[in-house]
Amino acid sequence: MFAVDGEQGVDRGVERFADVPALVRAADDVPDLGVGEARTCHQSLTKAERALETSAHEPSPGWCAWMPPADLLVDSGQCLLDLGQTTRAHQLIGEGMDLLPRARSKTRAVFLIYEAGSYLKAGEPDRAAAVATEPLTLANKIGAPRCAALVRDLVPAFKKHAAAEGVDELLERVRAS
Repeated sequence: MFAVDGEQGVDRGVERFADVPALVRAADDVPDLGVGEARTCHQSLTKAERALETSAHEPSPGWCAWMPPADLLVDSGQCLLDLGQTTRAHQLIGEGMDLLPRARSKTRAVFLIYEAGSYLKAGEPDRAAAVATEPLTLANKIGAPRCAALVRDLVPAFKKHAAAEGVDELLERVRAS
């Protein structure tokens, strides 16, 4: 992972992580990174993962002690998606989703929406539609308008793939919600 230094830009040292949200905010800059910088960013993510591989008896590193492991895994996966490392990214996202307690259903919905967006970006609209159906259903069930709005934000991208399996059904569900 990488951190943002407010005046310096991207700080590539694991030791200087300010907080995980800074890492995620910095991920927004990933598409603008050059090839060498993306490689450095990926190396920093790997170092951060190793720092987290402590035994259950050791405290988490200070830069992430406050963040639940599920969120950290999903956010790390999102960073890797931005770097184009889709296989490892989806592995981390899946591990994070597995750790997420049922009581955090809104968070689960948001994570699934992000995952659906990543499948759309990767040109897999059928997988995206399959993933996006769950958070839309959940949002309508529990009254989570933000989650429903996040799914609706994906509609223009889905419309470009109306012929893909599951997309038309998803669009109909969005219209009905």
